Amino acid sequence: MPVLTEDSPLTKLVKKNEAEQLARTKGLLSVADLFEFVPRRYVRPGQLTDLSALHVGEDVLVVAEVKTATTRSMRNRRGKMLTVVIGDDLGNELDVTFFSAYGHEGKLRPGVRGFFVGQIGAYGRRLQLTHPEYELFDDEEAGEAAVEWYRTHRVPVYSTTGKLNSLRLRKLVHTALDTVDRIREPVPEDVRVARGLVDRAVALELVHRPAVDDQPARGLDRLKYDEAFVLQTILAQRRKAAESELATPRLPRPGGLLAAFDARLPFELTEGQREVGEVLASELASERPMHRLLQGEVGSGKTVVALRAMLAAIDAGGQAALLAPTEVLAAQHHRSITAMLGDLAQGGMLGGSEFGTTVALLTGSQNAASRKRSLLDAASGGAGIVVGTHALIQKHVQFADLALVVVDEQHRFGVEQRDALREKGIRPPHVLVMTATPIPRTVAMTVFGDMETSTLRELPRGRSPIATHVVDAEKPGWVDRTWQRVAEEVAKGHQAYVVCPRIGDVDDEPGSAALSRDTSDEDAGWDAHWDGDDETGPDAGPDAPTKELTGVYAMLATLRATPALEGVRLEVLHGRLDPDAKDATMRAFAAGDIDVLVATTVIEVGVDVPNASVMVVVDADRFGISQLHQLRGRVGRGAVPGLCLLMTQGAGERAAERLDQVAATTDGFELARADLLLRREGDVLGARQSGRGNSVRHLRLGRAEDEQIIADAREDAFALVDRDPGLREHPALAAAVAMRLDEDQAVWLERG
Repeated sequence: MPVLTEDSPLTKLVKKNEAEQLARTKGLLSVADLFEFVPRRYVRPGQLTDLSALHVGEDVLVVAEVKTATTRSMRNRRGKMLTVVIGDDLGNELDVTFFSAYGHEGKLRPGVRGFFVGQIGAYGRRLQLTHPEYELFDDEEAGEAAVEWYRTHRVPVYSTTGKLNSLRLRKLVHTALDTVDRIREPVPEDVRVARGLVDRAVALELVHRPAVDDQPARGLDRLKYDEAFVLQTILAQRRKAAESELATPRLPRPGGLLAAFDARLPFELTEGQREVGEVLASELASERPMHRLLQGEVGSGKTVVALRAMLAAIDAGGQAALLAPTEVLAAQHHRSITAMLGDLAQGGMLGGSEFGTTVALLTGSQNAASRKRSLLDAASGGAGIVVGTHALIQKHVQFADLALVVVDEQHRFGVEQRDALREKGIRPPHVLVMTATPIPRTVAMTVFGDMETSTLRELPRGRSPIATHVVDAEKPGWVDRTWQRVAEEVAKGHQAYVVCPRIGDVDDEPGSAALSRDTSDEDAGWDAHWDGDDETGPDAGPDAPTKELTGVYAMLATLRATPALEGVRLEVLHGRLDPDAKDATMRAFAAGDIDVLVATTVIEVGVDVPNASVMVVVDADRFGISQLHQLRGRVGRGAVPGLCLLMTQGAGERAAERLDQVAATTDGFELARADLLLRREGDVLGARQSGRGNSVRHLRLGRAEDEQIIADAREDAFALVDRDPGLREHPALAAAVAMRLDEDQAVWLERG
């Protein structure tokens, strides 16, 4: 075998089909990736051959000899079943069962010896292993050597991938460890000593082939630190690059657009809004580009803070762009900003204010005339504010003088998308990104660590409390009462949302509005928010229970047939509707012409209808904690108390726990921490956060001990980058950074 390096592709270590499996299912492309693929757990071998001491539920590794092997056809399914009886040197026996004999019956013949790894179960009065992993000895000498190795080492158990079982993966890792020319050491020696970290080569041995008395946790702690250190180095380089840029200071003129807007505000800003506003004004006036994250609870008034910053930029002679993740949200921002500005949004028009400007809207599915007008307004400078979706990022979109970029719901966008909009400025524009999803400290340090952070916790006056209850849909009386409550709110003159996890079949609704080809308003799918329950979901086994998810059109038909809702005005909203139909529906709902809006999660953020007092989330168990919190933030936005009913049927234990947590508190930061503990790490950061560079494998962002690791790594990485921005004195770290960055991200850093 050729000498390997950590950068070697896995095709140099395994067959092409195995490399493809590892890449497709585990994201493992290189030898370094394989080293980072840590075991799920370890088996302590103990007495390998005494089968009489085994107990049900015990994870075991035994060495034994095949005594008998029998295949038979199964009654209720196709194929053959293989039953093997294995025995130890003391005459004890254990059954081994394979429900598919294929691939095993030719190997497990009487007389062969090997290792069998699995969990002890029982069938009748006999103990058994079902579908264990196993490794057979080629000869007696190899068997003795293997027995001796296993007697002195813990056995790593890896998650399996198709035909690549744990034993096969263990062999691959061992081969790589024995073959790689040199283990890369990205952490400088002074940092390792100060933090009490073992060498990376030692860490890999502790993790992948620990002796019985070793502590694999010490090795894993080192890998966690490496992961945090490399990520924080990337963020430190981004911060350093941003600090080296020069922006145009934006100093608002006294008595201008911002002053006119403040003078007619119908409410008083909260203390938090005023404080953040002062920070933004100071940073806008600086030659260093502002790069700030504004996070705040649902309804905390982030939009007003952002609008005031945009008006300050316009007063200084520049333009502002507001990037929203969906067309519904972009249209909502356009309407609300125009309404808040009043005649200040009618610059150059009859009846417009002398300080006025124009607010343009740019989306992917606008008609040609509207799109052309918005493009011209942006390029000429006629529009002081341009609100849009991803359409803003396209190359042909130009600005006269882009001063400020505001990104709403930052978690929906990647670093590259944000930067593509920044490039449209004559000089680097100031950047403000906003999120209503509270961000725990660990995530803030890991995903947004290149940005300064401001937080709005105080809700504006006039906001009403929201009560949340879980509704068991398996109890018809509870369901009936749910729709009665909706009818009661409508009878009082209020409005309601009914949220479903999918669109469903449009054919269920005769004469429905035309659908567009644009799907930007829909999330990647309901399973993008699934939190990893054991009972159901994308990773469940073939025999797991399945449940048809409710679509908006099926729900619309159900509500129309519900006696309690007779005469109630119902309408649907989802991302695939024609843009004009979406806009007309939202306008009608905002005007009170629709009583109940049956919608997908397209209404999750930004939709502001103060008269909406109740929300029913159907199949609520299929949503994550943070998303449920976002959704219910659409009610209780006026003087009327809000009510959120989480309807679920057959929810598993973990899903029920999620729903109970949401019902127990409206504190978004507390819920964000709970969400973090329940979610898989990839879900927390999201694929939208620019791929491998911001993904985590070992860190668990909800754990206090891992938060400390991230904080330590951040301190060390920022200090190192401050001394050596280009990592010229740290080539191993530079190589590790390069492996974690995709091509676009690397270009970003080079350009900086």
